[in-house]
Amino acid sequence: MAPYLETVKSFADVPITDAGVDTLAFLEAAQGVVGLFDLLGSAAFTPVQNDLKGNIAKVRARYDAAPEKSTTLELLVENEKGEKKRTATEGLMWLLRGLSFTCKALQAAQANPTEELSAAFSKSYEATLKKFHNFVVKGIFSVAMKACPYRADFYSKLAADPAGGPSVPADKLNEELNKWLAALDNIVKRMEDFYEKGGHNKGF
Repeated sequence: MAPYLETVKSFADVPITDAGVDTLAFLEAAQGVVGLFDLLGSAAFTPVQNDLKGNIAKVRARYDAAPEKSTTLELLVENEKGEKKRTATEGLMWLLRGLSFTCKALQAAQANPTEELSAAFSKSYEATLKKFHNFVVKGIFSVAMKACPYRADFYSKLAADPAGGPSVPADKLNEELNKWLAALDNIVKRMEDFYEKGGHNKGF
């Protein structure tokens, strides 16, 4: 085993071409975000993880059903446009929202080294997902925010090698994490613009 960020696909390694964001590489990197919540170490995050997993599965199912029409996220959405139920388009929309929430929380934690994770995640929730959630879901997320571990514990888990090898030095961890987050942020913004311009989020 190796420290966490070395075991998952980085968003920095997801190919982006004129045709768009590579679907399979993006889904693989998104799976890494699901695992990141395991490091937060609380069952309160299970609903958040399940939401991410469910939406990854919806996009993956569409890819498996029509791979040649779904090589990039943009093509997948465009090719599902004329169908009655746009399950993958809706799933991707919610997946991007969940990824944006995680990205902004960790970017805030990186920018404010003295801020605890619960504060970073709470502020990010206010800015990203909260406006889309009903009263019940807001309650679930509120519990999850309070269940965030201490900042030092999370960063030490992120740096640690579960097999007992040496931990990643703090400067290298910060460099890798910042690169991972910047690439994720870039993909989320690109796809949000794509949804907005194409009206792909209408009807959900």
